[in-house]
Amino acid sequence: MEKNLHFPLSNRHILAKLRPGELIFLSGKLLAARDATHRRLIALLEAGKPLPVELKDQALYYVGPSPAPPGRVIGSAGPTTAYRMDAYTPRLLALGLAATIGKGPRGPEVREAIVRYGAVYLATFGGAGAYLSEKIRSAKVVAFEDLGPEALWEFEVEDFPAIVINPPTGGDYYEEVRQHAGDLQ
Repeated sequence: MEKNLHFPLSNRHILAKLRPGELIFLSGKLLAARDATHRRLIALLEAGKPLPVELKDQALYYVGPSPAPPGRVIGSAGPTTAYRMDAYTPRLLALGLAATIGKGPRGPEVREAIVRYGAVYLATFGGAGAYLSEKIRSAKVVAFEDLGPEALWEFEVEDFPAIVINPPTGGDYYEEVRQHAGDLQ
């Protein structure tokens, strides 16, 4: 069953209806960042300083986009491996971040934090950065411009595809697939 989510979320309770393996389409605003921005966000929090953006009910896409070719909003915008952000994710989820988007599995602490804070982890398609960039209608740097592609971006997206991996009710789509694959042997 396909679902559509619009970010920032106006009704966070909709996340509880998501199930591992569901294909969903995202529209609205996504924040986008990689490792260097995550380190800076946590440093700001540890220093007691405000963050440059509101995280409550937002989605954060793990990406470092390539420069926009002529006539395009942005260059390739494929997902980064999510576990690289695991050290930072529970703290950001505690601030109300509703969703993270990347590729690959999350560690146990992040999966626990997803359930604790009622968030969701979504995966999108690695190796499809050119296709995904076509779903981005606008892109602008909102903080840490000196980091180049690792800056904190805001994307306006339409029908951006993602698969539910870890919903707020628990479960892990990667584990389900591994178990099913074992049943086939």
